[in-house]
Amino acid sequence: YISLNPNIPIVEMDTVEGIKGGKVLLTLIFRSCKLMLAFILEDKTANSVLKVFNYLENLLGNELFKKTFPIILTDNGSEFSNPLSLEFNNDGTSRTRLFFCDPNASYQKGTIEKNHEFIRYIIPKGKSMDQYTQDDINCMINHINSVARDSLNGSSPFDLATLLIDNMVLEALNLEKIDPDNILLKPYLI
Repeated sequence: YISLNPNIPIVEMDTVEGIKGGKVLLTLIFRSCKLMLAFILEDKTANSVLKVFNYLENLLGNELFKKTFPIILTDNGSEFSNPLSLEFNNDGTSRTRLFFCDPNASYQKGTIEKNHEFIRYIIPKGKSMDQYTQDDINCMINHINSVARDSLNGSSPFDLATLLIDNMVLEALNLEKIDPDNILLKPYLI
C-alpha cells in the first residue's frame, strides 16, 4: 500500500505503561515531523484505544481525521487487537488504514520507540500514571514537542508540524509551543 502511495503520511502508534494494571499512555507520532500525541487511558485494552479514536474523529470530523491519520503503523499488542473498529467508525465509514509491524520488529516503528525516551525523562519506567490527567499529559507533550532536534535541523517537532499538519488539528488538541527557556523534561513538570 505504501509503495503504491509513496507520499502518504505515516503515523506510528504505541502504548507506554506505568505499572501493570494501571493507566497507560496511547502515543501517536507523525514520522514527517516527529510531533507526538499522547492520551491517558484507564487501561491497556482495545476498548480504551477505540474511545480515543472515536474522540479524535468526533473532535476533528471524519475528513480531517482521515487526512491527519491516513496510515497508522503499530505493533500487535492486545490493545490493538480490533483493527476494524479503529479503521472504521460506528457507521462503517472508513477513517484510517491500520498496519502492523512484523512480529518482534519494533524497529519498524522506531520513531515512536525513540521518542518514548522523552516521556521517560518525565514519567520514569515503573512509575504509576494513575494520578495524571489529560491536562498533565498535554503539558508534558507540549514540552516534548518544543525541544529542538538535531535530526530536524535545529527545529522542534511543533515548528515542523505547523507546516505539515493542518493547524486546526494542533488547535483542537491544545498543542502549543513552549519557549525554549521554559522547556522542562523532569518528573516535577507534572
